Amino acid sequence: MVSSLDGFIAKKDGSVSWMHSKDTYEKGVELTKEYVVEFLASIDCYVMGSKTYERALELGWPYGDVPVFVLTKRNLKSDKESVQFIAGELNEIMTKQLRTRFQNIWMVGGAMLTKEFLRLGLADELNITIIPILLGDGTLFFDYLGKEIPLHLKDVTAFKDGMVELVYEIGKK
Repeated sequence: MVSSLDGFIAKKDGSVSWMHSKDTYEKGVELTKEYVVEFLASIDCYVMGSKTYERALELGWPYGDVPVFVLTKRNLKSDKESVQFIAGELNEIMTKQLRTRFQNIWMVGGAMLTKEFLRLGLADELNITIIPILLGDGTLFFDYLGKEIPLHLKDVTAFKDGMVELVYEIGKK
């Protein structure tokens, strides 16, 4: 997930145009095309909510032919063969349908879905890229999870554009 430093994933009007940093940090790592390609090649499938799916279509489909599972109760259509719409209990979908077929499942965006994955203990890792901006208002990434979740810092990467990627293992002390 990409977040502002103050924890927002979208402005109040839903826009995400602020998600590209114009900052400069000389000690940072260059975010190259090769870096992105290598990272994306490690993902076996994506899981997202319907709002994130619709936003991805608007912004330009970044998922290629990798399987994408959209969690929704709405009757949505797609012209992409890699997209499948599924409904039901998230715990059952993950344990009985997806984890039996895929190893590296990447949950994409959306505060509601992220919160549910964390609340149910379905996520093994939390990867947050912080954009150097304070939005002050909007859609919070985390809000009222209802329980404490211990995290263990696994990796930190500072990029030349001022973004910082934090990778945490979930449930580790």
